[in-house]
Amino acid sequence: MTTIPFTKVVGSGNDFILLDARGRGWRLKPSDCARRWCDRKGGIGADGLLLVLPSRRGDARMRIFNPDGSEAGMCGNGLRCVAWYLHAMDGGKKSWAVETGAGLMRTQVVGSERTRIFLAPPKDLQLGLKAAVGGTRYTLHAVNSGVPHAVLLVSDLRKVGVASLGPAIRFHRIFQPAGTNVDWVRIDSLHRIALRTYERGVEGETLACGTGAAASVVVGAALGRLRPPVQVLTAGGETLTVGFRPGREPWGDLFLEGPARILFTGAISA
Repeated sequence: MTTIPFTKVVGSGNDFILLDARGRGWRLKPSDCARRWCDRKGGIGADGLLLVLPSRRGDARMRIFNPDGSEAGMCGNGLRCVAWYLHAMDGGKKSWAVETGAGLMRTQVVGSERTRIFLAPPKDLQLGLKAAVGGTRYTLHAVNSGVPHAVLLVSDLRKVGVASLGPAIRFHRIFQPAGTNVDWVRIDSLHRIALRTYERGVEGETLACGTGAAASVVVGAALGRLRPPVQVLTAGGETLTVGFRPGREPWGDLFLEGPARILFTGAISA
């Protein structure tokens, strides 16, 4: 039996099991490991499994596996945690180029336990989609900020039925075959929003979602209701910052910034 060292990390309420697989000869099936280890009753417990791997394109490569075993192309808070881990473990370097399923991402350490990542330009923006769910017709806005998101603007986040409405939109026919993450957004001002997210692959609400924060700000800006930088209050109570450079290139230098910490280290049998 192989014993695998791991690091537990958290970014704005999103917690992850991080495996540094650089230079390792492990024979692991990450999807199986994610299902077992992310279980909060029978495993370590986490929103996802992060693998740090060698890269031919950048300083390192990140893969992210959801608790259901599926692999996501990108995870904003996960990448911010990887940036802090690399800084803490690899000699204090503050800038890294990390390869992800959504492309090569620039990362920066901007303070103590605080990181910023630069995201790929969002794509597939669609405003004003109509979807009938349970006899109610909703107006949705869709965008891919590394992974697909459906954004709904609401006035009261406390009244949102995330557990029931989330799966219905996540699997709605207009988002098939891949499905979507779902974000409910309350706009408080030109520079501040609050957010709740149902995450695909986690299949439940999480305390924060980095790509969801970015998607929500992109949609709000496209609707003329937000201007960068935007403070994003997460369900976990921490605040993320999303910004971009307005100009000829839409969403130039789109970034996500917030806290990232190493919680503890341990080992688990594979």
